[in-house]
Amino acid sequence: MTQYDAARLNMVEGQLKPNKIVTPAILDAMGAVPREAFVPKAIRGIAYVDEDLAIGNGRYLMEPMVLGRLIEAARIGSGDIVLAIGCGTGYCAAVLARLGNTVVAIESDGDLAQQASETLARLGVDNAAVIEAALTAGYAEQAPYQAILIDGAVAEVPPQILEQLAEGGRLAAVVSPDGRLGKATLFKRIGGVVSHREIFDASVPLLPGFEPVPVFQF
Repeated sequence: MTQYDAARLNMVEGQLKPNKIVTPAILDAMGAVPREAFVPKAIRGIAYVDEDLAIGNGRYLMEPMVLGRLIEAARIGSGDIVLAIGCGTGYCAAVLARLGNTVVAIESDGDLAQQASETLARLGVDNAAVIEAALTAGYAEQAPYQAILIDGAVAEVPPQILEQLAEGGRLAAVVSPDGRLGKATLFKRIGGVVSHREIFDASVPLLPGFEPVPVFQF
């Protein structure tokens, strides 16, 4: 067992299982995907710490526990088409690819999108496609999606993204209206109507383009 294999096991046993992540497929997926492959070489030794990791260009890899709980809430099935918004270097897409049928991963940063594509190809992930596109628009070309995961905090989920949910579809995101402490939130489309409920508190860096709109006071 390599040091990374041991760190991955410790992440599953020490971070995921104690924090209400119980679905065996999720534990298996996060226990199999080499998180160290998706971070800069200089910080690979801390790839499995329980905090957000800077991956360059002002972007972060989400804390494993938060990502795991969001995926748990989204209840991704083996036949689902999944949209990953803000995939960064591709870690969340690699995990989702082990759970769903197809993953459409969009990334607005060209450098990160290229890294994600190259890393996923190197790891043999052939059911996830990385597309360079504006994050706030989602990706309507492949909609509707059975599940959508936003890999970073948002002040709000834009209506045009919610419209891309299939009937019965789920969207999981950390919503932070003031840009500080957020709430992991699950959205569902039932009968054509989208409802939502808060799941847990989470502090996650905001994705670019999803910042709070300034409120002018007189």
